[in-house]
Amino acid sequence: MKFYPIVPLFLLLILVSCSRPSKVDEISIGKTDSIYSKILGESRKVWVYVPAGASDSKKKYPVLYLLDGDAHFSSVVGMIQQLSSVNGNTVCPEMIVVGIPNTDRTRDLTPTRSLLGPDGDIEKDFKTSGGGEKFVSFISSELMPHIESTYPVAPYKVLVGHSFGGLTVMNIVINHPAMFNSYVAIDPSMWWDKRKLLTQAKDVFKERKFDGKSLFLGIANTMPPGMDTLQVRLDTSGRTNHIRSIITLKDIIKDNPANGLEFSYKYYKDDDHGSVPLITEYDAFHFLFGFYNMPDELKSQLSDIHGKIDPVPALTAHYQNVSRRMGYAMLPPEGMVNEMGYYYMQQGMKDKALSMFSLNIHNYPESANAYDSMGDYYSAQKDKDKAIASYKRSLELKDNADTKKKLEKLQADK
Repeated sequence: MKFYPIVPLFLLLILVSCSRPSKVDEISIGKTDSIYSKILGESRKVWVYVPAGASDSKKKYPVLYLLDGDAHFSSVVGMIQQLSSVNGNTVCPEMIVVGIPNTDRTRDLTPTRSLLGPDGDIEKDFKTSGGGEKFVSFISSELMPHIESTYPVAPYKVLVGHSFGGLTVMNIVINHPAMFNSYVAIDPSMWWDKRKLLTQAKDVFKERKFDGKSLFLGIANTMPPGMDTLQVRLDTSGRTNHIRSIITLKDIIKDNPANGLEFSYKYYKDDDHGSVPLITEYDAFHFLFGFYNMPDELKSQLSDIHGKIDPVPALTAHYQNVSRRMGYAMLPPEGMVNEMGYYYMQQGMKDKALSMFSLNIHNYPESANAYDSMGDYYSAQKDKDKAIASYKRSLELKDNADTKKKLEKLQADK
């Protein structure tokens, strides 16, 4: 019989520990910031995501304020990255995301004090409720000024909230509409305090103007099994109070189209209260920024290799309209224009390619990438002097190994 040596336990532990990597690389999507709130009497952490391009330019970004930030920060940041830049997407603009984690959620996200749940029963967990107005003051008077003084923000602001957070969104829409440009209310708890905010909403949406404001409402399927939206309207039990109150809110807003509010909603029959945030946010960003993405007709015209359209005036006109809607000057995204330039190069449309690369240099004169791309253009046209000058300018703005290689090759071949 063959015997195998027994490895002492302490030696085995040493071997295992030595086999593990000493350092684990991490992927970060944001940073933790903090601010002391005199209004709330406590220090509040916030999670902040800033687009990567901010470090290389003087570009400013719209800001999305996200309630329940500890629950939704990563998913919202990922979605905005996907819809604003990945794969050339321009469904919505790149945005700064400010996630607001909770300390006392019930206190901060309920506008009035109440102990009643949606079914009318007393809820002891609601004993700290009613601090919503202080929380709104914290956002407007303390958090927003801090974010605006610390990060490269543009004037456009979005607020997103789910459940009690959605209730807070609607409280701000109704009582403080100037705070944000756009709102996303996800399955809001409009049943709160015997539907007090709903009662207020009836007059507000009838009498007040909401010009320039937009709201998307997501409604989850929280009905008992076997019930549909027609039946639920007729039900009076506490078990349907949540969805009935949201449907009532939707009806109130739809019945007052003359108030100027851009409004859309969607009922998600396959999603419950917990799963509905992600899909609502996806649809909301498409709706709120429907003016931002280039129309399909314009995309088709710009990609037509036989077309006569001049891309620069066409893009300029589109982003002038975007700027009007956003309330400040917005330039065509550098990455999108760059991709168009390379597309035109590949199609042999050198004049259009030059116009795209020139547009980026004009709009982003401090971008090393814009000059690197122009260097690629001149290199493809065999204009070594202009290519070398472009690469040199790129390296003056930012050191880059690939740009150096291209420059050294051209200089060696000269």
